[in-house]
Amino acid sequence: MSPRQRERFDRLLERVIDALPDQLRRLLDEAPVIVEDRPDPALLRDLGMDADDDDLCGLHSGAPITQRSHSDVPDMPETIHLFRQGIIEEAGGWGGPDAEKSIESEIRVTLLHEVGHHFGLEEDDLEELGYD
Repeated sequence: MSPRQRERFDRLLERVIDALPDQLRRLLDEAPVIVEDRPDPALLRDLGMDADDDDLCGLHSGAPITQRSHSDVPDMPETIHLFRQGIIEEAGGWGGPDAEKSIESEIRVTLLHEVGHHFGLEEDDLEELGYD
């Protein structure tokens, strides 16, 4: 991925975050968004995926708030990962006439999907809400 494509993607991500309601933007202070071009092969293996399967769009790590207790000590930091390459491919790439709009939409869906995991929603719940 070229530096220019990264900049375009990151600009779209900023627009998505800026458009979120205040409560969701504040959540991103608790569960920061980490943006990478693609997932690390070791991460994919840990998830039971092929190391060359880089179409993953996002990943929530940490315990959902529905599974926490006030006495819990987190064993891993709460984070949301977004993977540029998977999102861009899911949106149809940079080549189409509405590429930026499609990519921005996919960024929003992916981000909200991962935020949903933070709140304890399962894949079926997210699919029903249109965030699959």
